[in-house]
Amino acid sequence: MKKQKDVVRKVIDYIETNLEEELDLDQIAKNAGYSKFYLNRMFTEYTGITLYKYVQNRRLTVAAERLVKTDRPIIEIAYDAGYDTQQSFSYAFKQVYLYPPKVYRDIGVFLPVQSPISLSCAFISKYYEHATITKEVAA
Repeated sequence: MKKQKDVVRKVIDYIETNLEEELDLDQIAKNAGYSKFYLNRMFTEYTGITLYKYVQNRRLTVAAERLVKTDRPIIEIAYDAGYDTQQSFSYAFKQVYLYPPKVYRDIGVFLPVQSPISLSCAFISKYYEHATITKEVAA
């Protein structure tokens, strides 16, 4: 179990280091040395979120921060977040932040949707959930 936790921790570090690079599940899995299906299952088990969703939410969180804290054009922020068009970025951003990027920028308050995952918290949460279920079954 410790080895899996270490793998997930390394995957999180890899994602955080390469957040603005082209990242896909195949590339992340290859870097970790596991099949994409097994790695995604392991990552989800430890974090509660899929690899794809984690990368997407992290990129959108960084984009939201840049929208509020810089005057960079939205299209540049969209490209940095891995989107090919402002339209696809706006759609994804609105799904997560409930406002289009321009409106979010005008509001001017940054609220992170996905901070980098601290695996120790995720592990503790998983342990606590397991302990609670065990106590309920025993009762």
